[in-house]
Amino acid sequence: MTTPQSNGSAPTTATNGASASTSTSAEPFLPDTHLSLPALCAHIHNRVQAFLSSSPSTPLIERCQAQTRTTLGVIREALDRYALNELALSYNGGKDCLILLLLYLASLHQHPHLTTAALQSVYITPPSPFPEVESFVAHTSTTYSLSLTRYALPMRAAFTAYLEQHSHVKAILVGTRRTDPHGAQLTFFDRTDHGWPDFMRVHPVIDWHYVDVWTFIRALNVPYCPLYDQGYTSLGGTDDTHRNPALARTLPAPDASAPATAFAPAYELVDDEAERLGRDWASDRKKLWTVEGGVKEVVVGTQKGDEEEGDGTSEI
Repeated sequence: MTTPQSNGSAPTTATNGASASTSTSAEPFLPDTHLSLPALCAHIHNRVQAFLSSSPSTPLIERCQAQTRTTLGVIREALDRYALNELALSYNGGKDCLILLLLYLASLHQHPHLTTAALQSVYITPPSPFPEVESFVAHTSTTYSLSLTRYALPMRAAFTAYLEQHSHVKAILVGTRRTDPHGAQLTFFDRTDHGWPDFMRVHPVIDWHYVDVWTFIRALNVPYCPLYDQGYTSLGGTDDTHRNPALARTLPAPDASAPATAFAPAYELVDDEAERLGRDWASDRKKLWTVEGGVKEVVVGTQKGDEEEGDGTSEI
C-alpha cells in the first residue's frame, strides 16, 4: 500500500456546543453499555464512515474529512507493516492522541488478528498531572480497551523502560502534529534518533491543524477532557499549564467592582500558533494571534521540558 504524502464512575466529560463553522452530532458517541473491543471497533468504524460519507456543510468539515482519510491510510500502512502485537499507542488523554486512538480503533474493525485483549499503550505522565486528566485517562482507558502502562519518568527513560518490558513492540503510534515542538520535519514514519530507544514512530495526525482536531471531536460528539472547556488548550502538568490568554474574555461588572475575566472553551481558538500560549515559555520572539475579531501581540518562545500533549515523543 502506498502511504499518503505528507469500572469506577466516569469523570465529567465535555461535549457541549459548536462553533459557527462546525456542526455537532446530537447522537452520543458511544452507547451506555460497555462494548467488547471488536464491538467497539465496529461501532467507531461505523461512526467514522458516516462522518466521511456525509455531505460537508462547510469547507472546514470537508478538510477534516480529507485529514481523516489520510490518517486512516497511514494507520492501515502501519497495520500492513507490523503485526498487531508489534504496535503500541502513546496515550495521555489529550485531544490529539484522542482522535488518533479513535481512528486506530476504527481501523482495527475486521482486522484478522483482533481479539478481546486490550490494546498496548503507554502513558508518560508529566510532573504534577491534573486530577481531571488522570481521571479522564483512567476512564477512557477502560472505555476504549487500552492496556495502559504508566511511567512517571522523563520521556527517554520511560520509552526505554517500556520497550524493555515490551520487547516485541517495534512501532508506536503518537499524536504529534507539525506545529508541535520538534514536529516540523517529521513524516508519517520516522525511526527514533540516535541515543533514544529504537522504534518506529508513526505520526498519523502530523498534518492536522488545531481546528481540524476540534472539528472532528465536535462533529462526532466525542467526549473529551473537561479542562478544555475551562480555557486550557494544551495540557501538561499543573506546574506549567495555564488557561490560554487568547481565550480570556472580560465580563461586564454588575456593579462598581472590577470586571471579571472568563475563558472561552478551547474549540473557539483558531490559530495553531496560539495553541500553547497557556504553557510556560522561554520568551524569545513575538507572535500575533486573532481574538474576538481583533489582533493581539504576545511574546512566545520555546516550551520548557520535553513532555508535549499530543506527542509522547516530541524530542526523540
